[in-house]
Amino acid sequence: MNELRLGVPASRLSFAVLTFAVAAFASAFTSAATPDPSERISTTTLAGHNEFKGLAGDLGTSNDSLNVYAWGDAAVGGIDPRVLKLALGASRCAAKNAVVDNPSTLTIIDYSKPSTQPRMWVLDLQARRLLYEELVSHGQGSGDNLATRFSNTPDSHQTSIGLFVTETTYVGRNGYSLKLNGLEPGFNDRARERAIVMHGAPYVNLGITKSLGRLGRSHGCPAVRDAVARELIDRVKGGNLVFSYYPDVKWLETSKFLSACGN
Repeated sequence: MNELRLGVPASRLSFAVLTFAVAAFASAFTSAATPDPSERISTTTLAGHNEFKGLAGDLGTSNDSLNVYAWGDAAVGGIDPRVLKLALGASRCAAKNAVVDNPSTLTIIDYSKPSTQPRMWVLDLQARRLLYEELVSHGQGSGDNLATRFSNTPDSHQTSIGLFVTETTYVGRNGYSLKLNGLEPGFNDRARERAIVMHGAPYVNLGITKSLGRLGRSHGCPAVRDAVARELIDRVKGGNLVFSYYPDVKWLETSKFLSACGN
């Protein structure tokens, strides 16, 4: 048997090289099979957004489902990490102050995105997973493809931002609908008076976006696709949370759910 100068048999060296090659191939295959990092939320990414530090109180590092760090490995679709952080913090604040009791879902709407993109997400807070990623309309008075104006005023036909709690369902002129109670004075607390509800609408579909360059618009309601409306509404009704986001400076600075949680 031929020996190398270092005293390692050639046959053993060949086996070692083969073992290393197999391990390298397996490692490369594992990396390729890992979900796209863009679809997952990173606690490092979340913690790095210093402009949001202090909003929504102390988020801590516990494992409760309304804590942003508990979602470190969760696939959450296209939610902006900063918006997720704000939504979970506001929801945690509401739960801390007994505004809601143990919500099972959190619906996040990011109105800074165009209506042609999915911008509504429903999170299962118990299983920590994404349930829905959907198109959603904004009000006629809020803008065309991009919503830029928001209101709490009746007959404005504008969308309202802030934290809402879901209530009961009913069947009205827009079919099966879900009542929303706005929790933020000056921003959305007239939602019941304005009949701002979640409902399905035929003008919320990709075909409309191709012909108009935007979704159809509501009178301020967050309308969703007819095909998913009943199922989605039944999943989020009855004391769960809806967080409607837009980078409105006044709201970010004065919301009782975002500014240090009333402490």
